[in-house]
Amino acid sequence: MEDIGILTSPDEYMNHQIVDTFTVVRESDRGWTEKVWASLARKDGSMQVDFGLGKYINRNVLDAFAGVARGREQWTVRGSRALDTDVERTGVGPIDYEVVKPLKSVRFKLDQNDQGIAFDLVFEGDLPPFFEKRNRVRAGFRVAMDVIRYHQGGRVSGWIEIAGERHEVGDDWYGFRDHSWGMRGDIIGAPPPDITPGLAINNRMKMFWGPWLMRRPDGSFYEIQHFLLSTDHYDYYSGFVNHADGTQEAIMSIDEDVRFDRDTRVFLGGTFTLNMANGQKRVVEVEPLGDTAFHLRTGEYGSWKGGRHGSWRGGLHLDGEYIPDTRQALHELGQFRDKPVIVREGDAVGYGIQESILRGDWPDYGVSPESDFPTDI
Repeated sequence: MEDIGILTSPDEYMNHQIVDTFTVVRESDRGWTEKVWASLARKDGSMQVDFGLGKYINRNVLDAFAGVARGREQWTVRGSRALDTDVERTGVGPIDYEVVKPLKSVRFKLDQNDQGIAFDLVFEGDLPPFFEKRNRVRAGFRVAMDVIRYHQGGRVSGWIEIAGERHEVGDDWYGFRDHSWGMRGDIIGAPPPDITPGLAINNRMKMFWGPWLMRRPDGSFYEIQHFLLSTDHYDYYSGFVNHADGTQEAIMSIDEDVRFDRDTRVFLGGTFTLNMANGQKRVVEVEPLGDTAFHLRTGEYGSWKGGRHGSWRGGLHLDGEYIPDTRQALHELGQFRDKPVIVREGDAVGYGIQESILRGDWPDYGVSPESDFPTDI
């Protein structure tokens, strides 16, 4: 039918928000994106799984990555396809994502592939999902980013295979997942060559992002989430203490006293002081769990082997690689990594994921100027 999108099974339900089908979004911007992400780790820091999937309706692209980190080893599988070849599948090639129970449980699956890794993992939330603050950013006169995101912390079950060896996943694992949608503009696809450089080009950047799932001695859970981003172009902050009943307490700002490796800018831990809206100061200690960390550039967070999130790679494109020592490849991988951490606040102990980037000269953090290397995140 002329001027109406393709009809798909989601259109059977009473959830429409615009005068069109679910194959159409109101925005015509090619930066429109819907994404899921997950980072799942063993509590001793010995192994980690990362997963991501993006749907770009205005680019006719669906892409995904699935990977395993073990110490300094990292395996990644990537896939990209034309969205219209199967508009209802949330997967590509051997990679699939499934909603098991909305807002409670999801499944991440990687079938056998050329990289020799596979997994079938079910995430189940220990707390409800929580929104972060809307990320709306202007670049000059233009709205360059307008994204909302919720994330969730919980437990993981299933299995992982590496080179034919199976590892069972259970109570000794934890994980986080998120779901976001909106207009991501300058960080989707290749930057246009004939406009002012956009948000993805930063000579100086500081970024800390982390969800921490905390457990009190009585077995009850709460969560701390923070996102601090300061660049040449803009500043953004979101922080909350999230409770099991769904309520959120705002963190107005954080003061970080953290350490980094002088030569690699790897996060070494430290203390975060949370300045709460009610005037309270809460002190949280964060320490890395071993050497394991998943480097997100191989998932095309930034350019990698000719691809970026949302890039058209043809009807079907599959690739990946094994990196035997990520520390030896940092100048290609960059600093953007999901780092498993253990977290303590008073008598509560928890686990989380810590991301960090220090781009440019940051003498207050004890990093050498020579250790800087480019990032286009």
